[in-house]
Amino acid sequence: MPPPELTPPVPPDGPDAPVPSAGDGRQSLLRVRGHSVSWLPPLALLVALVAFDLNTSGELRVISWIVLVPGIAAALCGVWTTALFALLSVLAYVAMDTTWPQQYQTGLPDFILVAAGGVLAVAVSWVRLRNERRALHMRDVAETTRRTVLRPLPPYWGGLDHAAVYLAADSVAKVGGDFYDIQPSPYGTRVLIGDVQGKGLGAVDGAAVLLSSFRESGYYESDLTTVARRLDARMLRHGFYCAQVGRDDSDRFATGVLLGFPPRTAPHGPVVLVNFGHQPPLLVGPSGVRELPPGDGLPLGLGDLSEGPAPLQRIWPAAGDTLLLVTDGVTEARDAQGEFFPLVAAVAVALAEDPGVAEPERLVAFVRDATLRHGGNHLADDTTVFAVRPAPADATDGYPFFGPPPG
Repeated sequence: MPPPELTPPVPPDGPDAPVPSAGDGRQSLLRVRGHSVSWLPPLALLVALVAFDLNTSGELRVISWIVLVPGIAAALCGVWTTALFALLSVLAYVAMDTTWPQQYQTGLPDFILVAAGGVLAVAVSWVRLRNERRALHMRDVAETTRRTVLRPLPPYWGGLDHAAVYLAADSVAKVGGDFYDIQPSPYGTRVLIGDVQGKGLGAVDGAAVLLSSFRESGYYESDLTTVARRLDARMLRHGFYCAQVGRDDSDRFATGVLLGFPPRTAPHGPVVLVNFGHQPPLLVGPSGVRELPPGDGLPLGLGDLSEGPAPLQRIWPAAGDTLLLVTDGVTEARDAQGEFFPLVAAVAVALAEDPGVAEPERLVAFVRDATLRHGGNHLADDTTVFAVRPAPADATDGYPFFGPPPG
């Protein structure tokens, strides 16, 4: 079994890192063997101030600095732990101050300072944890949205060996206007990749409506041209809806590539392709790198400007060929001198050095890394790299068809 889809590298606190509950302050990075030790810095400061005050002269009193202890706890610990340190600070202040002769005591003013600082620290801790819960909730919403638009694909899904990587230009939302999917059907496996024009939630909305249409029409329609028409009509309907509700993104369109792989009952048939104004796919295999013709189809959502359906292309990949599909985040990545990333040349050089690069996983990983290097690890646009080819004959996903059989 191949490993699961590639995912972009993320830091330890990235979108897929497990995050404990923020309710008790255990979300702190101060951990030993899985247990929070966020209480250790304020406790150490408390002990240090008490010890220092005990070993100073009456002219140099530092016990009033104990007000810092609940403040540090507010930044690291939960509400109840902060309240405990606030109480300990008040008790420690009273105990230490009364041990000195009257003339050296700091007295009531500093007691009020320490008590007020403790109350304020508890309030700050409560506000911080509330904001952290809200941030965690929003991150969960963004992650759910991302997985809804770009659902994880099982190994050998639809009889295809595949790999994909998606890098969002919005490092907070982690989702944008790029989309891709594989849909098995009784008529063969359909593949879609595309890029909704623009950025923001409007682009995500456009990607979602196109994917929902593809997952239905790609399954039930026997003719790929009909699937293409349904996608274009869906984008037109979405634009009309946006105009009716007063949104300013009613004129959005999407480029894309729609592929139809033959069913396993006819494995030697051609791969049918419809290009909606998108970057042409590359065929990468033992014979080298070949860029497919661009096609004459208009972007999705502009079909009403065309006199007919988007033209079909038929290709016959050789054994071992992989179809590489990318969005313009790859082809329009610029280096410090403003030069675009030379995708075809880069893949050709890598393939000449190591023919194993043609495998979907390695090919996607190479393009991802090369694109990031070329752009200095800066993404100006959402970036998707997707590679597919027929799976080995003995590989199966066991997909059960629920709709009517072909015929």
